[in-house]
Amino acid sequence: MIERILSGEVRAVARAATWIENRSPEARNLLSALFPHTGQALVLGITGPPGAGKSTLTDQLARHLRAEGGKVGIIAVDPSSPYSGGAILGDRIRMQAHHSDPGVYIRSMATRGQLGGLAAATGDLALLLDAAGFSTILIETVGVGQDEVEIAGLADAALVVLVPGMGDDVQALKAGIMEIADVFVLNKADQPGIDKLEQELQFLLGLAHRPDGWVPPVVRTVASQGEGVGEVLERAREFARTGRRDRAVWWERRLREMLREQLMERLSASALAGAAQQVAARQRDPYSIVAEWMERIDSGKPISD
Repeated sequence: MIERILSGEVRAVARAATWIENRSPEARNLLSALFPHTGQALVLGITGPPGAGKSTLTDQLARHLRAEGGKVGIIAVDPSSPYSGGAILGDRIRMQAHHSDPGVYIRSMATRGQLGGLAAATGDLALLLDAAGFSTILIETVGVGQDEVEIAGLADAALVVLVPGMGDDVQALKAGIMEIADVFVLNKADQPGIDKLEQELQFLLGLAHRPDGWVPPVVRTVASQGEGVGEVLERAREFARTGRRDRAVWWERRLREMLREQLMERLSASALAGAAQQVAARQRDPYSIVAEWMERIDSGKPISD
């Protein structure tokens, strides 16, 4: 399986991606073996409010990269329903032009309720595509907001897509976007209001001072026509070359999540539900329950009923 993935076999990559997304036991050993073969791909995060044209920009970036001869992996993260848990996963429909291209691999993922705009397995899937020889990995996220900034740590460069005429532009820019954008993409630049949006953005950029000293460039695009896409890619590569992204910060967070996942695997769902009912009924206090669980973990015992 490892050899097939390293050779870029799509069927093996797809099977491994399913393992990763389902958090199967096989995924852990596989990723451990593949990790030394990663670190070569350029990872670009694409985020922005709904309707900004993220999927169209992703599609055009893939076209541009394929014209250069590179292999492209696309991870499209769609929101899950809070009621059914399902997701539309519509990016595969919107990117049908690449379905017959062996140099493009598209994987749609549901957030499954995760904050950060990213599914929990997105980082692992990016590592898988990296090991499989994809030179550029495009990660399109659900949207942006104060909680949806995880893409900034995962990607080598974060692209924030904005469009004119979507309400209070300045207020939108305050919602955590200024801190995560490495490149601002003003899409649908052929529509009225683009000059106003860019002026407001440049004003805010003049007030902001990032710790790394980077001033995010502003690029106008008409993604539906492919206009400005090449410049967006060049600006993203320019930021990635600066080496300003502190990947240790992201890995610190990821290691914490991995430890949490390992601990949660020791806890049965029925034990968690039963303890929650006891706490809600004031039959037991949560502190004693957690202390009891930790004692069982220290002794190597599973936490069950």
